[in-house]
Amino acid sequence: MSDVKAQYEAFPYPERDPADEKKRLITGSPSHPLELDHHLFGGLRDWSKGTRILVAGGGTGDALIQLAQVLTSARKDYEITYIDLSEASREIAEARARVRGLKNITFVTGSLLDAGHYGPFDYIDCCGVLHHLPEPQTGFDALASALAPGGGLGLMVYAPYGRAGVYPLQQAFGALTAGLSPKAQLDAAKVMFDKLPDGHPFKRNPHLVDHKQSDAGFYDLLLHSQDRPYRIDELAQTLGQAGLQIVGVPQPYLYDLERFSERGDLTGIEAMALAEKLDGTIKTHVVYAAGSEPPTPGATNEAVPHLRGVAGPALAKRVAAGGAVPVTLNGVKHEVQLPKASAAILAGIDGRRDTAALKKGCGLDGLGWAATWPQTTRMLDQFGLLLYSRLLA
Repeated sequence: MSDVKAQYEAFPYPERDPADEKKRLITGSPSHPLELDHHLFGGLRDWSKGTRILVAGGGTGDALIQLAQVLTSARKDYEITYIDLSEASREIAEARARVRGLKNITFVTGSLLDAGHYGPFDYIDCCGVLHHLPEPQTGFDALASALAPGGGLGLMVYAPYGRAGVYPLQQAFGALTAGLSPKAQLDAAKVMFDKLPDGHPFKRNPHLVDHKQSDAGFYDLLLHSQDRPYRIDELAQTLGQAGLQIVGVPQPYLYDLERFSERGDLTGIEAMALAEKLDGTIKTHVVYAAGSEPPTPGATNEAVPHLRGVAGPALAKRVAAGGAVPVTLNGVKHEVQLPKASAAILAGIDGRRDTAALKKGCGLDGLGWAATWPQTTRMLDQFGLLLYSRLLA
């Protein structure tokens, strides 16, 4: 048994109790259907035709449950294939699906390198896995080969700067606990961790919390035997070698060089890479990738906007009063100031009205709409607060 498989058999990650499915749904990025539609299909995906999905390296099932539950609640047809090398993780994912009564899921114990045998897929989720492969490029290539024409990938990989302090500890703990069982490694590493000086870069990094949340989180963060981070430019290069390109990120503001510099001659991945260095808080890259650039979200009157994390009427009330929208990214608080005139538009956003209906019902004339809505959507999009999808239309 490989060290990685032994780890996840001993400590399925993330730690989950299937009974909790009765009281909450864990959502996030990547792979919420609204978000993947926005970034990969311009918000115009025809969900009525069904969707074939692969959850590659699905772990204890967060992405799987999110995808299946949201699509089930929206009464959309889907087929999901879940693949993971850990039998213990698979058992938890299956139990979570059973608690919710979710159907049309095929569970496979195996390697994501075999993804092509089960495809093609309209969408592939791969969250927190590729950076743990002995040769990550083979994983990127395998997933790219399993995509259907026009399909896309949502993935998360680790980033270096927000994980300051992790890798020296991984190396030291790994060397000093080599040959022990996973449980013995965990116990020994915890003893050493408690002796670290307060000035250690890891202890001074406020962005790292997994080690405080569970034994599985501690092991995954500080004892993983295979773990490499990617800068955003390295990730783009690796995707490019697989025939893919980055087509969207959930929170573009994090990679906006204009926050720090007025160098307008720098754009694209080059600018994103410099912004990553200047930001310093990014510990993971969540990106959407495809073989070609998808349609621009919101470009047609049939586009249906959704607000993420806030209801339209509540947001409209705050904006009408001149208040800013509070947003926290990677522990840093921001305030998003929107035009007061946008309140009438925001109040009508319910995930079902398309742009044409919002324009008709907001009370703004053509000039007022043109002066208000583009500016509003740019600001909301920067912070991942606005998504386009016809999922509920």
